[in-house]
Amino acid sequence: MKKLFTLFLMIFLLPVFLFASDTKSTLDQVVKSGKLRVGMSTFIPWAMQTKTGEWIGFEIDVAKRLAQDMGVKPEFIPTKWSGIIPALLTGKYDIIIGGMGITPERALKVEFSQPYDYSGMAIVANKNKTNATSLAALNNSDTIITARLGTTAANVAKKFFPNAKIKLFDDEPQAIQELLNGRATAFVSSAPLPAFLAVEHKDKLYLPIKGTFTKEPVGFAVRRGDQAFLNYLNSWITVVSAEGWLEARKSYWFESKDWEKLLN
Repeated sequence: MKKLFTLFLMIFLLPVFLFASDTKSTLDQVVKSGKLRVGMSTFIPWAMQTKTGEWIGFEIDVAKRLAQDMGVKPEFIPTKWSGIIPALLTGKYDIIIGGMGITPERALKVEFSQPYDYSGMAIVANKNKTNATSLAALNNSDTIITARLGTTAANVAKKFFPNAKIKLFDDEPQAIQELLNGRATAFVSSAPLPAFLAVEHKDKLYLPIKGTFTKEPVGFAVRRGDQAFLNYLNSWITVVSAEGWLEARKSYWFESKDWEKLLN
């Protein structure tokens, strides 16, 4: 009877073992195809497009360096932020490299690498709509806060301003335009964009508080269960961090605006 049970177990599990051995990591598939398909979305200065159609930005540099070290070419696939995780899960691309904050909610759907960056939320306000100098002063029913749909900024806006009206947009330029046109009081986004806006539109906008009011780790997102790919990404982050390369690129894109000439 014991032998019969063992035989039955082997027959039952054989297809599972064969399938598992035939299943390759995304890492193997990327190397074989010679192409790393990158899911991303436009955020200044993470990812921007020049007039000639070239992609530039901090995350673009990161993706290009990662692809280079893998011996493949990057293919950028711009996607609306609200649908960026579903598109990864359906195989539209191999990885999300888009300044994605690591959160428990997202970790239920995707696997995250170790952090390769840290981000924080900042806020910029319209001078004609408020003179607030604190977050608390903006948390009232007269305040309209804009943010991008599906982002950490949207969640943060709801958390920090529960008494305000929150208006969410698919794209950041729409949310910013709402603020500039005086149809919103303030705009929440990852730093340093709010500070850049305050400088660029100093006649209309100002920073109610300086710096950021949250801190969140940022990682690569891949499909769940792909440990080989995740191991490679974590090793890569360790190496380029030790080199100082990540810090140097972050400094270029976030602490200067020398890159603006690339957009013209």
